Amino acid sequence: MAARRPLYQRIADELRSEITAGALHPGGKLPSEGEIAAKWETTRSTAVAGLRVLVHEGLIVADRPRGYFVRRWEPMIYRPQREFRKPEPNLDIFRQRVAEEGDGREASQAIEVAIVAPPPQIRTRLATKDGDLVAVRRRTRTIGDEAYNIQDSYVPLSIVQGTEWMTPEDVARGTNKVLSELGYEIVQILDEISVRMPTPDEVDRLGLGPGTPVAEHLATGHTAKGDPVQVSRNVLPGDRHVIIYERTRRAEEDPK
Repeated sequence: MAARRPLYQRIADELRSEITAGALHPGGKLPSEGEIAAKWETTRSTAVAGLRVLVHEGLIVADRPRGYFVRRWEPMIYRPQREFRKPEPNLDIFRQRVAEEGDGREASQAIEVAIVAPPPQIRTRLATKDGDLVAVRRRTRTIGDEAYNIQDSYVPLSIVQGTEWMTPEDVARGTNKVLSELGYEIVQILDEISVRMPTPDEVDRLGLGPGTPVAEHLATGHTAKGDPVQVSRNVLPGDRHVIIYERTRRAEEDPK
């Protein structure tokens, strides 16, 4: 049966097996298009077709003119349940999370602030009225030279207009603390996680290659009265994150 598969697929199968077996390690260079064509006694275009299969699967990346390389796997540990933790002095939550991983990587983020009409998924979760505007803090978060994730946080403009929340800079004590000081303390968060392919804007902001899915994490923060006050839209490339949730069963929930 294998011989009946198109040749480019058999080329991809062999290279995939070498990657999963560790014969080709992360960051390692694959044979050139010409070398693959010579080995399989085929054309360069057939070799390229086989390589493209692996590019679209997210296993390898093309770095022309240098060649093809096995995709590196250096994930960030993403723990949504730590949202309520107080940041360390002069260290925003994102940089604190990266520092806690202890591998020496340097983190930073670019921040833009804008006033916009809320997109439908934000308008629904914030329960805004027709004509209401929202403020958005757009963060593109970077580790080393690579963009790792996006966090765009939306809040009704009437709450934060003219406040520190609107400053396009790191807020060391955290923007959630700013909301609390304004009388809108977030005490409950509804998390929604879905997996999809990225939008063109996300591809540009994150520098994503072909075949890279993303997880979208929508976190809607509510006050003690149950009023929605902030929606944070996090976009996490699948090749750069491991999402970890910690759950504890209370004693009264133990089976008897």
